[in-house]
This record gives sequence, structure tokens and C-alpha cells, in this order.
Amino acid sequence: MSAGPAQSGPAPEISVVTPMHDEEACVGEFVRRTAAALRTIGRPHEIIVVSDGSTDRTEEIVRSLCREHPALRGVFLARNGGQCTAMHAGIQESRGAVVVVMDGDLQHLPEEIHLLVARMDGGATLVSGTRGGRTESLVLRRLPSALANWMLRKVTGCPVRDMGGFKAIRGDMARSLRLRPGHHRLLPALVWMRGGSVDEVAVSAPPRFAGRSHYGIGRSLDVLFDVLMLWFQGAARSRPLYLFCRVGLVVLALDAAAGAWLLWEKLAHGQPLTERPMFFVAVMLFLAALFLVATGFVLELLSEAVTGIAGSRPYVVRERVGGA
Repeated sequence: MSAGPAQSGPAPEISVVTPMHDEEACVGEFVRRTAAALRTIGRPHEIIVVSDGSTDRTEEIVRSLCREHPALRGVFLARNGGQCTAMHAGIQESRGAVVVVMDGDLQHLPEEIHLLVARMDGGATLVSGTRGGRTESLVLRRLPSALANWMLRKVTGCPVRDMGGFKAIRGDMARSLRLRPGHHRLLPALVWMRGGSVDEVAVSAPPRFAGRSHYGIGRSLDVLFDVLMLWFQGAARSRPLYLFCRVGLVVLALDAAAGAWLLWEKLAHGQPLTERPMFFVAVMLFLAALFLVATGFVLELLSEAVTGIAGSRPYVVRERVGGA
């Protein structure tokens, strides 16, 4: 296993990062077209193909292609960790001032990389490729995608219309992100929440070049949980103590109001306290307030612990090949 990423030669201006899992039918065509597209742009570049624990001939083909394309680098992970883990590994291996992340099935056209790079020259931290003319299933892909994008805009305030897919990001920002599974669908929102500027450019959305999609309906449900997590992070301003204790104080205020009303009924009208439904409501509200405050403190301690181990990476690079 290699000790670290290849560092020889001058740093490239553009790094293209592409996760692949069992894409033997696509990898050759992808590398050929991406290399041609980057040569047309005319800036120093590198292509990083991350094999996410592929079990077919993807890695063998990448090794062969490295001999033909000096700018190509292969990063082979020890096991399959998912698209976001592979993307994170590739970004951390990158050296470019601009990092372009794209799929390896050629649903993101290499010939359109120049559109994102040109828009990046305007000073944006991230440029998102907004897909037009999508041909995937309306029910399984396009409608869930539209709903998820709408929810992300409402929750985070990020104006990008198409959060997932083809992106160009400033290299320093990209390498500073600690991506967790699912975050590849949220890159514009994550950059926006960290104070970065975002922009969009229209790109194509052709069908896959070959092979089959690894996308399932379960991922649409996962996006909902990701949106809820972003809402939580934004509402708590990265401090769960703030959010839960504020909600706990609201519940405690409602409990105090209910208790005051019960006490007034007892003193003014002689109504019994413990035989009325409102008494049990007041008790439940008090317990709920204590639970929320306690949860805030527990999550705060967990957050501190996670921050302390944030330097650990969720993947192991088994092998690195290629590189000038």
C-alpha cells in the first residue's frame, strides 16, 4: 500500500475526480474523452479515477491507460465504501486549484468540463452543472430529484437548482470538506453553508454510455434524511446544545403556563390538581423539557468527540498507479 498521494511535478490547475465501481465498459472511453477535453482547455491537469473496490476489470484497464496518459492517476480503495467515500478519497488525492467531480458513466460529458471551468474564472467557489433534457425515469429519478433540490434550497438558502452531479469546486475548499456518505448529493449546500459563493451553468444529461446504473429508489429516501440533518446543523449552528435547549425552554414555558393555570383553578375554584388531564399533560411537558435539555448536552459531548477524531479517514487506499 502506498504511503501517500503522488506529489512529483508541478501542481495542476485542474483535477478531474471520478469515482468508479465496476465500470469496465465505460472507463476506457471516459479517460480517452476526458483527456482530449482537458487538452483542448490547454491548462495543466490531472485525471484521478478512484476504483471503489471494483471486482471487474476496471483497475486492470486503469493500469493500462496510465501508460498511455501521463496525466492519469488511479487510486484503488481496499473495499467498496460507496460513491461519496470514493469521491472524498479522490478529492484528498487531488492537487488542482480547481477540482471537477463527475460520474464515470459519461452521463456527465467531458466535452463540457470547459463550461464549468470558464464559469469558475468568474470567482465562484463552486459551479454546479444544471442538467437539462434528462431522460431517466420520471417517477424514480426526476421527480425525487426535483423535490430534494427544492427542499435543500428551502432549508439551506442555497440557490443552486441542481445539487447533485457535475461540479467544479475551488481546490482548497474541496479538500477542506469532510464528506460523509450521501454528501456528494449536497456539495453546493455544504459549500454555501460554509460561506462559499455558488454559480450554475447548463449542461447536458445523456443516458449512460454502457453498463447499468447503481442508483435505487432507496437513495431518494436517503436524501430526505440528509435534508433533515442539514436543517438540524443550520438551526443549531453546529452546536446541538443550542437547538435542543431552546426547544426545551419553549416546552418548559408551556409547562409553566399549564401549571399556573392548574394552580389558579385550585386556589380560585377549588378544583383538584391530580385528577385532571391537564395535570398529566403538565407532568409530560416537564419530563419532555428535561429530556430535550439532557439530549442537547449528550449530543454536545458526542460532537466534541467526533471533532477530536475528525482526522481519521473512512477509507484505505490499497494502491496508487500512474501520475507524472
